[in-house]
Amino acid sequence: MLHNLVVPCLLGVEGFIADELRGMDAQDVRAENGRVCFRGGAEIIARVNICSRFAERVQILLGEFDACTFEELFQGTKSLPWEEWIGANDAFPVKGYSLKSELFSVRDCQSIIKKAVVERLKSKYALEWFAESGAVRQIQFAIMQNRVSLLIDTTGAGLHKRGYRPEAKEAPIKETLAAALCAANKLRHYHTFYDPMCGTGTIAVEAALMARNISPGLKRTFSAERWEQIPRKVWEIERERGKDLERAAPDFRAYCSDIDAGALALARQTAARAGVSELFDFSAADLVDFVPRSERGTVIVNPPYGERLLDANTARELTRTMGRVFPQRRGWSYSVITPDPDFESDFGRKADKRRKLYNGMIACTLYMYYR
Repeated sequence: MLHNLVVPCLLGVEGFIADELRGMDAQDVRAENGRVCFRGGAEIIARVNICSRFAERVQILLGEFDACTFEELFQGTKSLPWEEWIGANDAFPVKGYSLKSELFSVRDCQSIIKKAVVERLKSKYALEWFAESGAVRQIQFAIMQNRVSLLIDTTGAGLHKRGYRPEAKEAPIKETLAAALCAANKLRHYHTFYDPMCGTGTIAVEAALMARNISPGLKRTFSAERWEQIPRKVWEIERERGKDLERAAPDFRAYCSDIDAGALALARQTAARAGVSELFDFSAADLVDFVPRSERGTVIVNPPYGERLLDANTARELTRTMGRVFPQRRGWSYSVITPDPDFESDFGRKADKRRKLYNGMIACTLYMYYR
């Protein structure tokens, strides 16, 4: 049986996810702003949760309808087949958001949707009260310009939480965004990767996982694993499928350095926990001392931003330093993600390509140099 499914994602990553889903045999894939819609059975739900590098979570789309009043919201919600996914003992909390809509009170929308689902389940299970002591079926609502989308989350903790990061330092980059940076650079298993401001190593670890084609969700669990609608055997088969996709990457090497010894220690732990430490070479070094150790290289960095960690003047000087130590050179590419609109001026040359991305709530540009 095919289900209507949705993957919410960071803005700018939709295309990567759409391509990824098609490669996983998802059907009717359609990219929209901030999400990708598709269709698939139980095996696709498990597969995307386990294997997606860029998705934030996987949701089942119960239905969509227009609503300008609470009565319309109630009736539209009540008409949907909640009993197909929520059992008599299951927990079904509700959360969501409303933007540019008549129904602007999130708390009131949350209450109305909860009440409507309860009324629907009362009629299906002949119960007056629900203990909600079983598996969690998180209901998510999104109301945009009076259009209501109602979904059930299959993932639990966001898919960016791979489980390998031992501890978050200041302003960590999301694993899903780090993977998108690698994809934007068309990173391959034979590349030599550099991050001379590696921090806790997230971008480098995602690069190594991509090089070895290791599925990011293999070592974690998901909410829907407790659901009777998706047999345990499906999860076992999809995990085996993910393992079978792994490959050796004898030609891949990641050179990572940072001036912060504490961050570098965490980066080593991160690589070890991800199972890719044999691909790494770590060293304590300042950006100004960056020296290539190969004839070709792919450099991807997420430098401290003025609004994140450094004052604006220090951040600009850092950009000038990058311009000096990242010269035009045959066989080399450099990519820098930053919200700084004056980056190219301080760096010293125009980028060959730019891509709009969001780092959390910060609108950024990925400046790419490869000529």
